[in-house]
Amino acid sequence: MNGAKPRVQQEVFASACDDGSVIIWDVQTLTVLQSLDVWLTGGGELRVWSHDFKVLGETGCFSDGGIAALVELPKNCVVAAIGRDLRVFKCNPGAAGSDMWDISEVKCLSAHQEVIRTLANVNEFMFVSGSHAGELIVWDALDWSLQAYEKNLSHVASPQDVPPENKLLPLQEEVSIQYVASDGECVYVAVCRSLYVYNLQTKRVIAYQKNAHDSDIQHMATLPNRQLVSCSEDGSVRIWDLRSKPQYQAESVPAGFFSMWGFGKPGKPSNHAVKKAADPGIIASLELIGDLIGHSSSVQMFLYFQDHGLVTCSADHLIILWKEGRRESRLRSLMLFSKTRTK
Repeated sequence: MNGAKPRVQQEVFASACDDGSVIIWDVQTLTVLQSLDVWLTGGGELRVWSHDFKVLGETGCFSDGGIAALVELPKNCVVAAIGRDLRVFKCNPGAAGSDMWDISEVKCLSAHQEVIRTLANVNEFMFVSGSHAGELIVWDALDWSLQAYEKNLSHVASPQDVPPENKLLPLQEEVSIQYVASDGECVYVAVCRSLYVYNLQTKRVIAYQKNAHDSDIQHMATLPNRQLVSCSEDGSVRIWDLRSKPQYQAESVPAGFFSMWGFGKPGKPSNHAVKKAADPGIIASLELIGDLIGHSSSVQMFLYFQDHGLVTCSADHLIILWKEGRRESRLRSLMLFSKTRTK
C-alpha cells in the first residue's frame, strides 16, 4: 500500500495501492464506502475523476516520467512534479451541460537540478518542493516565482557531530529529500532518515534531529501545538515536539588559584557566570515524545484525524487505527460514570 489522502470530512479516507485499486474507508469502522467528490490522480497522466469513478478529463502521457507529487494551487490550478520540472495545470469544468473537464498546462518551472520527490502547500500564497539532490525551493503560489533556494540542509550539523574522517561532502543518497510538510511558519524536511526544521521568515534551519529513524523517512505530517509525526521504512511511527531552547546558557568559571586566598582586586567575586553563546541558527530542538510500535514492515503513509486518531498503512498489508491514550481513558471513565448514574 503506497498512499492515502483524506477527504474534506474527517470521517473517511482513501487508500491507493500498487495493484491499481483505490478504496474508501470509514475511519470509525474501517468499512469500504462507495462515493467520492471530484478528485485528481497522478501517475502516467493527470486525471480528473467523478464521485462514481468516471474519468472527467485527462492529459496525455508524460514522456519524461510520471507524476511523483501533486498539490493544489489557487485559481483552479495544480502543480505536478514530473522529473526535474514542476508543471502547473489549470483545471476548469467544461461547457454547460457537459461533465467533462478541461486540463491545460500553463507553466513549466525548471529550477531543480535533480528529480523532484515531494511537494507541499505552506499556505494559500506559498508551496515548497524537494529533490533527490537535496534542493529545497520555496515558490510563490500565485505567480509561481522562486522565493528561496536551499541545498544540502545536512550541512547544519555541528562539527562535533561528524567524525574528522567523514567531513566530506555527503553522498547524493545522504542528502536526498524524502518528504516535506509545513505548518505555515516552518517547513519540516525529511532528508533520508533525519529531520530538519526550516523557518520561512529567517530562511534558515532552526532545529534538526539526526538519525530520527533507522531507515529512510516515508511520510510526515504536522499536528497542533508544534508537533510532528513521521514514519519510516524501518516500520516505526514517531511523534516529535518542536521546543524552543535558550539562546545563551550560563557557565560557571572559577576566578583562579589566587582568589581562593584573597589575592587580587578587592570585591571581585570568586566565581562568576559567563554567558556562552549557542549556535545563532539552531534555536529549537525536536524531542521524541511518542513511538507507535505495531507494524512489521515499512510504514509508507498515515493520516491524522484529530479526535478520531491516527491511521497508518504499511507494506505488511495492515491498516492500524491509533487512539490517543489519555483521551480514550477519559472517555471510558465518563461513559462508565454515566452508566453508574443511570442504574
